[in-house]
Amino acid sequence: MKVAIIGGSGNMGKWFARHLLAEGHQVTITGRDPRKLKRAGKELGVPVAANTAAVKNAGIVILSVPPAVFEPVVKEIAPFVKKDQIIVDVTSVKTMPIDIMHKYLKKDSILGTHPVFGPGARSLAGHNFVLTPTNEKEAALAERVKKYLEDRKASVALMTPAEHDEMMTVVLALAHFIAIVAGDTLLGYGKLAAMRRVGGTTFKLLYTLAESVISEDPQLYASLQMSFPDAAKVEGKFINNARQWAEMVKEKDAAGFAARMSSIKDKLQVIDPSFRHAYEKMYRINEVLKPRE
Repeated sequence: MKVAIIGGSGNMGKWFARHLLAEGHQVTITGRDPRKLKRAGKELGVPVAANTAAVKNAGIVILSVPPAVFEPVVKEIAPFVKKDQIIVDVTSVKTMPIDIMHKYLKKDSILGTHPVFGPGARSLAGHNFVLTPTNEKEAALAERVKKYLEDRKASVALMTPAEHDEMMTVVLALAHFIAIVAGDTLLGYGKLAAMRRVGGTTFKLLYTLAESVISEDPQLYASLQMSFPDAAKVEGKFINNARQWAEMVKEKDAAGFAARMSSIKDKLQVIDPSFRHAYEKMYRINEVLKPRE
């Protein structure tokens, strides 16, 4: 199968290129930065092309571009998409890109997807994948994609685009926000190398979370933050909670701090019984979070 990856010079685009090449598919990649695209093509050993040229010769088109440029890219390729082609997007938000694909690709086979893992994944096995079909035609395509993914040991969830975005506002936007703010705060104290040498499991988890997000493309992560409609509301709630906790520390309210923490612990254990084992899990995780040389 011939596959065109629009945005194939990016980290996730390259991940899909490697995966598909390993399965014997012919891959062509595109990218906005000519030098970056040339390097990626050489690295992967695949041909590079302009968006429209890549689409013309492909059976499957994967859209791996930031939300901020999604509409102009779809509008550009729309006149060159054939009826029998499959168009799949892998952006981290779903309502907006699916609405755009419906606007410009009205008679084509499209499917909104979200691989909920990063480019460091070695394979699909053990990772989450969300599919967001919105009609019968897309649902049929989703079933085919679901089987493909599950055959490769991925975990697949089907939901509406709105349900996906509601969840990802917390799963991604809030998590990224916390990681970035944590990294910013840690930098304010310096001596990070020394902290890593003496830090325990909790600090290592915090540092790894911050490092994993900060090391990614800032433009992409900024685009994601701006794309989730309720991100500011959720992050505002987090900031308000942080103020309340900080106030208890400032006022030396140990009893209030412990009581509120106990209440949260009890509620989490009711919602998710596996939470009671988190403490033990943290120490098992510690083995894979040792500082790098």
